[in-house]
Amino acid sequence: MIRFGICGAGTMGAGIACAALQAGFRVFLYDTSEAARSRGITFIRETFAKAVEKEKMSKSATDEAMKHLTSCSALKELSGCDIVLEAIIEDKSVKHSLFTQLEAIMRPDAIIASNTSSIAITSLAQGLKRPERFIGMHFFNPAHVMKLVEIVPGARTTDEVTQYTQKAAQQLGKTAVVAKDVPGFIVNRVARNFYLEAMRIVMEGGANLTQVDALMRSAGFKMGPFELMDVIGLDVNFAVTLSVWEQYFREPRFAPAQMQREYVEAGRLGKKTGEGFYKYSDK
Repeated sequence: MIRFGICGAGTMGAGIACAALQAGFRVFLYDTSEAARSRGITFIRETFAKAVEKEKMSKSATDEAMKHLTSCSALKELSGCDIVLEAIIEDKSVKHSLFTQLEAIMRPDAIIASNTSSIAITSLAQGLKRPERFIGMHFFNPAHVMKLVEIVPGARTTDEVTQYTQKAAQQLGKTAVVAKDVPGFIVNRVARNFYLEAMRIVMEGGANLTQVDALMRSAGFKMGPFELMDVIGLDVNFAVTLSVWEQYFREPRFAPAQMQREYVEAGRLGKKTGEGFYKYSDK
């Protein structure tokens, strides 16, 4: 049984934990915030309850899965893990601080992975004692539902680590694709213009945002760009855009949209705040 550590009990971390528990992994969910850990465990329980209700899992299976979940308040509780995945704020310095702490407590043969959506893996591995054991493992939200996982080896990552991580993702029931270590990897690099061009069309008065979303749905997309940004969180989406833009030396085609900055500054972050490009309620 893989001993799988997750740093960060937010929406992404809790979703990854759900997938890992369903796959039979032993999961160690770490967060410095007790409230975040509590919310994460509640999310997992509610997700499993819905799976039982929809007859996708049995009650006995969910009960067994929950026995394999450990809530961790101290980083040292992850020391025995085979792989630890970071799923925290998209900030290079904060992430790097966590990686150096993990490297100090984990076994030399253990793997440290990052769920970063845009920061270069080679850059994150800089200064680590064992960069060959470091890799990107990028899930998509909601992580327990979305099938794609980008496996991103850095310049020093060994083939053995890449293959192990890809196999672990496949055991989670995911479609694991190996991506090159470029800003945004595959999906977020492609997706920048899906969002940015939509916002430019609206800012220039070519159409309103509901029209753009409707047109994209009619073209076969399950959601339009504005609907999707509301689900992801406008702050998260904006941060990824800034990161990709900076790493591409401020290439104009990746430049952030003023429209999105204004929504973020106003605190209209999408579904999680009840209002983004659209307004939401419990109904």
